[in-house]
Formats: sequence, C-alpha cells, structure tokens
Amino acid sequence: MKKKIFLLGFILVMAFTLGCRREVPHLILATTTSVENSGLLDALIPVFEKEAEARVDVIACGTGKAIRLAENGDCDLILVHDPEAEERFVKEGYGVNRKSIMYNDFVIVGPEDDPAKIKGIGGVIPALSTIAHKKAPFISRGDDSGTHKREKQLWEKAGLIPGGEWYQETGQGMGATLVIASQKRAYCLTDRATYLSYKDKFSLISLYEKDNLLYNPYSVILVNPEKFLHTNYRWGIEFINFLISDKGKKIIREFGKAEFGEPLFHPMGE
Repeated sequence: MKKKIFLLGFILVMAFTLGCRREVPHLILATTTSVENSGLLDALIPVFEKEAEARVDVIACGTGKAIRLAENGDCDLILVHDPEAEERFVKEGYGVNRKSIMYNDFVIVGPEDDPAKIKGIGGVIPALSTIAHKKAPFISRGDDSGTHKREKQLWEKAGLIPGGEWYQETGQGMGATLVIASQKRAYCLTDRATYLSYKDKFSLISLYEKDNLLYNPYSVILVNPEKFLHTNYRWGIEFINFLISDKGKKIIREFGKAEFGEPLFHPMGE
C-alpha cells in the first residue's frame, strides 16, 4: 500500500513539474540565402538563443519568397535586402518596426581572363552594357531574390532587356548560382558576403565593384501582429534589439575578418 501511495505521489509531482515548466519562446525568421550562406546567422543566433533562452528557426530563401511567407503569416519576422519591396510590405500593413541592420555591396564576378573586358570600366551600367553587347555568358539567379531584383533594376537603367543564349537563369540561391557561373565561365552579380564565403568553390574573380548602385542594405521587419495574432511579436522585438545592440553589432562587424581579411557585413551607420 505504501508503495502505491509513493508511486502515486511521484506521478503527481512529475505531472505538476511538467505542467509548470516554462515553454521556450520560439521564433521563425525568413531570410535571404545570401545571409544564410555567409554563415553570419551561425554566429548571431546561438548567442541570442543562450541569452534570451529562446529558439530561432531559419527559413533561407530569396527576399521575394521571404516577403510572401510573411504576407501569409508563415513567419514572425524577415531579414531581407530589397528597400522598395520592404517599404511596400510595411505600407500595405504586413510589416511593422522595420530596422536597418547592416549593409555590404554587390560585385560583378567573372572568369579571370575577363572576355568582355569590364575590369576598370567606368561604372556598373557600362560594365553590364558591354557584357550584353558582346554576348558574353551571364548567369542570373532568376529567383525574385533581392539580388535578382537589383540585377533587373541595373539592366533597366542600362536600357537593356537581357535574353538569348548568352543570358541564363538558374532559379537557385546565390551559392549554387555562383558555382554554375564558374562552370560555364560566365559573369554573375553577387553579394560580396556569399562571393567571399564560396570563393574556394569556384574560379571566378571580382571584376567590377565599388559603385554607389551596388550598395546593398539589409533590414529586419516584424510581421504585423494585428494582422496575424499568432506571431511572436514580443520575442521578435527582443531579437531585433539584440541585432542593434553593441553585442550584436560587434558580431556583425567582426564576422569574416579573421578568415577573409575583411568583414562580410557592416553594422548600419558605421
């Protein structure tokens, strides 16, 4: 009888303990493949998770898809790099608390022998125009990502609609697209972080950079909790506060320095 009473008491205590156990806050972040491919999130998220006693699950995709996920309420916040789409996302009521977090830049990479001779040319628009007129192979992501959208904007500024055998779209992320461009000895527009992170996987070199039109800012935006009540707004705010904190900025500022000799991203305002 005593054994039965003890066992019953043990079961009741365990049930009470499990029932009172605090559930770990859980965030879903949709972000670009350029951020994920670089490895930056592997440096940021574990620090936040340990300090906040929270969990962050990442969906890596193009900016366009990340925004669509947010518009469907399928994530709590997004980290993307398409200012025009971001402004529209907030204006239409899907996003709130947009914060500029960091930036880097885009570069045009290509084969070392530079068949279109764009190295040293006077601007990114002349560089793309030269590639098009010479029908030099060019590989595009073609996936509605922030990089793809910037590429399309640049072609438009050049007054060109790329097409034909020389221009191909992969429909894939930045890393995979760079590998394909290398295999085809083609030019490609890429963010600097992914280019440096994948540099050992291909034979492409940077042939055009340092143009104001290649500036690449990243912002984080919370999904509007008034539109989707199930989103984790409170802990989304905590994650944003971490990204813009001194600790978060230091991680961003230092990431890549040791391995590549330069940071892959810069905190906004620095």
